[in-house]
Amino acid sequence: MTTTDHDWITTTVTADLLRGALDLEPTEHGVLPHRLPARARRQIPDGQLAMAEAQPSGVRLVFRTRATAVELDTLPTKLVYVGAPPRPDGVYELVVDGRPAGQASVTGGNAMTIDMATGAASTRPGAVGTLRFDGLSDGVKDVEIWLPHNETTELVALRTDAPVEPVPDRGREVWLHHGSSISHGSDAAGPTSTWPALAASLAGVELINLGLSGSALLDPFTARAMRDTAADLISVKIGINLVNTDAMRLRAFGPAVHGFLDTVREGHPATPLLVVSPLLCPIHEDTPGPSAPDFSDLGAGRLRFLAAGDPAERASGKLTLRVIRDELARIVEQRAAEDPNLHYLDGLDLYGEADFAELPLPDQLHPDAATHRRVGERFAKLAFTTQGAFARFA
Repeated sequence: MTTTDHDWITTTVTADLLRGALDLEPTEHGVLPHRLPARARRQIPDGQLAMAEAQPSGVRLVFRTRATAVELDTLPTKLVYVGAPPRPDGVYELVVDGRPAGQASVTGGNAMTIDMATGAASTRPGAVGTLRFDGLSDGVKDVEIWLPHNETTELVALRTDAPVEPVPDRGREVWLHHGSSISHGSDAAGPTSTWPALAASLAGVELINLGLSGSALLDPFTARAMRDTAADLISVKIGINLVNTDAMRLRAFGPAVHGFLDTVREGHPATPLLVVSPLLCPIHEDTPGPSAPDFSDLGAGRLRFLAAGDPAERASGKLTLRVIRDELARIVEQRAAEDPNLHYLDGLDLYGEADFAELPLPDQLHPDAATHRRVGERFAKLAFTTQGAFARFA
């Protein structure tokens, strides 16, 4: 409920107040940011990707104002997993003139219940909620509100006690990144703490995060979305979802990688393009997928995963992470002979065996908050500093 101790000005949320979204869909309540454009969404084959692209990882409201108080009405969609404890509410993070300035959450909202054993899902409608940040300085400042990276968020109303305007172009390079749930931010502490957001902050670039949980599958519509999105720097992290969905065999993998990169290059023929192979994931280093949930500790709030494939199936072309790293290195080396702006980064340099010994993957697939920070810092160092793929933008 809105408080009345300020003279509020309501501002319609439009695309010029958003960063990190590729589309803005009008809804019954307001607008819904999307990370894939409408044309791509019409080709989405499953509910997993539809849910992932609508979760606004890397999406933030950005405006200039003298306001000392800001309210934002949103309608979140919370995820509820059958048999598991409730998930924490999504985190909204306030950044003022580039510095962290607060966090808040919205309770209530829609609830999507998912049965991981059967794949069944249903949604119960809920109420709009309000978050508030106040006590801000009364000077002109650039305000960012980062939306929860793991919670679909309809934007209903933005209120401030002073006018807002779009922030002028600051001349920062735009980094477009695509990857799996790790890039999406699974198990990160908040939206500015996903490893891509951390790396972007350290490098001083504007992030468009196409990390799509469970859905980095070399889909042509994702490649076309990247082709058609303005960007100064591009990276694609390929591998883990292809293994844990058991989506293809080695024979199809190489041509699919070439096709994906060819499509991106149609729109960005000379843009620095970095191919990143998978981080260490011991269950799938030498054992093919699919991944399968282990429900034994679900009631205690611990969901783990295991590899359901058979190592002997590598002989018939089933993919493992080790196979994918070798193939990606070969493909990039081959293409780089004619494409000097194409580069390769071994994911083991971001998170390898020594890191796993110190910071193991809690569910066997996804890094925790501390590991997100480590990966973000390492990516910034390896990609944006003197010898990196994005060196001229350091």
